[in-house]
Amino acid sequence: MGFVSAGDFKKGITFEMDGNVMVVVDFQHVKPGKGAAFVRAKVRNVISGSLVEQTFNPSDKFETAMIERRDLQYLYSDGGLCYFMDPETYEQIPLNESQVENALLYVKENTNATISFYKGSAFLVEPPNFVELEITDCEPGAKGDTVTNSTKPATCETGLVINVPMFVNQGDVIRIDTRDGAKYMSRV
Repeated sequence: MGFVSAGDFKKGITFEMDGNVMVVVDFQHVKPGKGAAFVRAKVRNVISGSLVEQTFNPSDKFETAMIERRDLQYLYSDGGLCYFMDPETYEQIPLNESQVENALLYVKENTNATISFYKGSAFLVEPPNFVELEITDCEPGAKGDTVTNSTKPATCETGLVINVPMFVNQGDVIRIDTRDGAKYMSRV
């Protein structure tokens, strides 16, 4: 295991602090006119998701936390467990629905999700940045609705409800950006 000092913080660096695994979300090196320099950082607990802003002495050292990220195929859910498979080893990994959280709103069976592991335990499931889902329920679109900015709610095959333009109809397949909530991009 290596160590990282607060003076070397960069976005995305993971480290252990007070028995928790933290990731640097944002940081700023501050050199006041008087007094010692310090590092102001926003760090997120990767297990609980809580975000804290904290100041560090640039010489503070922390043990780096090795996070393993693997693309696994979502197979099915059964009895509060969601099963994922490693496509290289065919190993099946059951995760509690609470670990998967909202990722299943974007991931259909037999599609991939990125799962982060710390010391062999999964703690985060992320859908791909872009997904294509079929609309299973929405109000029918009317002719001539293609130029307005108005939207309507639509339910996708995974249960996700998303606002779509008026011209989108039931049965259409749409492309969704998952990075900043669910954002409609286009029809496929």
